[in-house]
Amino acid sequence: MILVKHATGTRANCFGHGQCAPVSVGHYENFPVASLLCPPALRPPIQAIYAFARTADDLADEGDAPPAERLAELARYRAALQAVEQGSDGRACSWPQVFEPLARQMNLHALPGHLLHALLDAFEQDVPNPRYDSRDQLLDYCSRSAHPVGRLLLHLYGIDDARSLAQSDAICGALQLINFWQDLSVDLPRGRCYLPAADARHHGVDPLRLHAEGDTPASQALVKELVQWARSLMLQGAPLALRLPGRVGWELRLVVCGGLRITQQIATLQYRTVRQRPRLHALDLARVLWQALTLPRHLKHDAPAP
Repeated sequence: MILVKHATGTRANCFGHGQCAPVSVGHYENFPVASLLCPPALRPPIQAIYAFARTADDLADEGDAPPAERLAELARYRAALQAVEQGSDGRACSWPQVFEPLARQMNLHALPGHLLHALLDAFEQDVPNPRYDSRDQLLDYCSRSAHPVGRLLLHLYGIDDARSLAQSDAICGALQLINFWQDLSVDLPRGRCYLPAADARHHGVDPLRLHAEGDTPASQALVKELVQWARSLMLQGAPLALRLPGRVGWELRLVVCGGLRITQQIATLQYRTVRQRPRLHALDLARVLWQALTLPRHLKHDAPAP
């Protein structure tokens, strides 16, 4: 689920929802599009990137079109992006509502086109519902589905040092993984399975039978281990939220704490997410805000061993 998130599937994202609540190329649930913490000057480019990714996600994941048709539409969509990169104003394509604003923002902010192409690579990769044998393969997918989102946001803030990029990748990858593990009840019936086969075998879980069998002690142990992996990855990237100044730092604190709160909710369900999906409520929002305020102490307490 790229960091873009529909109610019907899972791809992830760091951008946030229509009002910019915390986060997942799943599906743009956490795309800070209109957050009060987002500087007004950066709202147009963030909204343009969101519209680009959300529309591509719809082409890849919605409706009953066969895979060949979805891939053909994504190819046309990529051609429209390439035309914008070559100077088109975006009006002549089939999606002017997406590419006209994107063309303006790419010119104004020199948005890196290769990151937008990486998102399209991930959407194309998703069409045939592939399986992933290992965690490394899943992280490779995240390098296209999730990491570009964070890197685009850092670009808008003028941040490009290697340490920040690596920590952004960790946060966005963690958000993607958290979306996977919270959305098993949504994805499995639709033929999507992001559970690494090696981990499933280790716990004696058959992903092909998991939806029919429901939650079992073995599946709970598997989900617990994968959630702990995602949480550890989030904590590796979380110091970025403390280092970035001003609004962007506070925005990222909310994203990080929102993701961590979802892992706590999954734990509250005893990792039974094959048949149910954890949800955040008003009280959870208050807890996320408190954790964002106390994040330095929280990280010191929860930091994984080096």
